[in-house]
Amino acid sequence: MDWQIIDHLIDLALAEDLPAGDITTEAVIKEEAMARAIFQAKQDGVLAGIEVAARVFLKLDSGVEFIRKLEDSQEFKSGQVLAEVRGRAASLLKGERTALNFLQRLSGIASLTRSFVEATRGTGAIILDTRKTTPGWRQLEKYAVRMGGGTNHRMSLSDMMLIKDNHIRLAGGISPALERAREFLKSRNLTNIKIEVETTSLAEVREALENGADWIMLDNMPMEEIKAAVKLVSGRVPVEVSGRVSLQNIRQLALAGVNYISVGALTHSFRSADISLEFL
Repeated sequence: MDWQIIDHLIDLALAEDLPAGDITTEAVIKEEAMARAIFQAKQDGVLAGIEVAARVFLKLDSGVEFIRKLEDSQEFKSGQVLAEVRGRAASLLKGERTALNFLQRLSGIASLTRSFVEATRGTGAIILDTRKTTPGWRQLEKYAVRMGGGTNHRMSLSDMMLIKDNHIRLAGGISPALERAREFLKSRNLTNIKIEVETTSLAEVREALENGADWIMLDNMPMEEIKAAVKLVSGRVPVEVSGRVSLQNIRQLALAGVNYISVGALTHSFRSADISLEFL
């Protein structure tokens, strides 16, 4: 991760929560008071964001001691202590909510991702994320996907070409879109960039193959068409399934022989992990 970006996000979050300080803590807690607290899981899950949580407190007070009990990507059980934090009571209270916001959300993404990964274990299919991320949080959320065992698709529109339905419609079809894409990459000397094409029918799969697509996405296709598309491609390029993917159907999709399954839900429909900060 680019920690300069992440630190900026932490700064924004602290500025949002402490525009004029923490008036409750400043009124009630003595400045010299010391405390320690534990991050405790209230459910089973997968950890992500422990370093981000630590940085929240250190930005507030360099004297805070943050002791990890687990590292990112490790599974935790309900009741387990994830980390301990020690220092000035006021500093711990001021950072509590912001640290939990990062830790709960990222662990929620990692936990959901792990569920999808486990559901496809042994099939050879790779779980991908999408660009359906919280604005500004993409690096963090895609990091959490990796901690859950998933794989990142493109980080941005600059990383890979993905010719989608709107591109195809505006370009006049798959063939002209692919031709222009290859010309563009050649003119920019970007020959290492892959071109993926979104398809919705076997005819479009065939057209994409015949015109040199490096990667084919099967978008919202019924299962029988997915199987037929995999047979048609026959391993010549990677095949990705996208659309209406759930924990209920993902293993069936994986067993159809696709290489990748992209799951937007990993970063737009996760539930934050139930983690609390308990003062001792």
